[in-house]
Amino acid sequence: MPRSLFDDQEPPRPAAGGPATPSAASPLAERMRPRTLDEVVGQRKVVGEGGFLRRAIAADRVPSLIFWGPPGTGKTTLARILASVTASHFVPFSAVTSGIKEVKEVMAEAVRLRKAQGRRTLLFVDEIHRFNRAQQDAFLPYVESGDVVLVGATTENPSFELNAALLSRCRVIVLEGLGPEDLAALLRRALADPERGLGSAGIEAGDAALAELAQLASGDARKALNLLELAAADADGGKIDEETVRRVAQRKVLLYDKSGEEHYNLISALHKSMRESDPDASLYWFARMLAAGEDPLYVARRMIRFASEDVGLADPQALPQTLAARDAFHLLGSPEGELALAQAVVYLALAPKSVAVYDGYKAARRTVEERPADPVPLAIRNAPTGLMKELGYGAGYVYAPHTEEGVGGLDCLPESLQGTRFYEPKGEGAEAELRARLERFRALRQEVKGKRPT
Repeated sequence: MPRSLFDDQEPPRPAAGGPATPSAASPLAERMRPRTLDEVVGQRKVVGEGGFLRRAIAADRVPSLIFWGPPGTGKTTLARILASVTASHFVPFSAVTSGIKEVKEVMAEAVRLRKAQGRRTLLFVDEIHRFNRAQQDAFLPYVESGDVVLVGATTENPSFELNAALLSRCRVIVLEGLGPEDLAALLRRALADPERGLGSAGIEAGDAALAELAQLASGDARKALNLLELAAADADGGKIDEETVRRVAQRKVLLYDKSGEEHYNLISALHKSMRESDPDASLYWFARMLAAGEDPLYVARRMIRFASEDVGLADPQALPQTLAARDAFHLLGSPEGELALAQAVVYLALAPKSVAVYDGYKAARRTVEERPADPVPLAIRNAPTGLMKELGYGAGYVYAPHTEEGVGGLDCLPESLQGTRFYEPKGEGAEAELRARLERFRALRQEVKGKRPT
């Protein structure tokens, strides 16, 4: 008879117990993994006094959960702690290596166990965002019936990656990247712990070195402990100083996923910093994106859009400047061409801003989509044949360059839209002159129109 997925389950541990301590050969990050909520660093809103998860565990009423947060923030740790204190069976499950067949097998076994023993299954699904919609749907009836408490972990925004039906049946717990002070406290604990940490090795580290390790970790507890372990192995005389940290770290690896939420967070930060006319913040986010591996030409494309959308005709040179920066990078490549892009970033940040063209185009598009396609006024229709001229095509057309005023006084919009204004410059930068010019032409057209015979 084939082995059940539950055959190797350990008996439930008492609430006061915790996961078994890893062996001394395990990585430091695994050995220092918190065993109780009291050992969890950071995430006070979730596990602190009065936090949702602490109250749910105390009442043995843990609902289906989605842990959403960047790497190294405690998603798997919290799931293991739940396993140690809950009365449910715990089954770890990976969305990377499992498919719909395995999902259905686990669900069927969960139903059988609840009928036979009256106990629910706590199913931990790591990287749940990797499941497709059909696989996610397979959880729904079992979560609804209470046979399974689903605990999913994801680094991606659940709003985008999980279907609405599953999301509505789960409580989303947002885990934040750990702050430098929390990471430094975690590192001190690892240095002092003689059983699970480095306490028995006599490793010492100054506050400055720990602060640098914390900065390098970028909110990731696992990364911080891995760096500490490397620094301890490389420490001269058991002393970790700033030089030791720089030597083992070499280069900070920034959190970045070019297809995930952080990608959009960073490009949003760059866009909004330029819109705020803050060149310092704009340069910082630009440098962050390039350091994390973003394609510089992608950034250039976004700046070209910005030049039209946010600067517009307030500075007509913004678009040529940005196109020139794109072409310069294409010619020079990295790293030389990055300076041309940085120049464009600063130019756009300091340029006067106007969304008048952007708003005008949106208004025109909206009008086209919402209204019937009105006919082109006869006066401005093309009339290449005699028949068209007989039908009135082009009748009353005035060639504007041959008039004294420079306009013919024509109504160029359909009759039902006459008088509608789409482009309304605000008077920023060069648009101040364009606004005056626009009002002058509008007034001239009305004046000339009034002089024409009806």
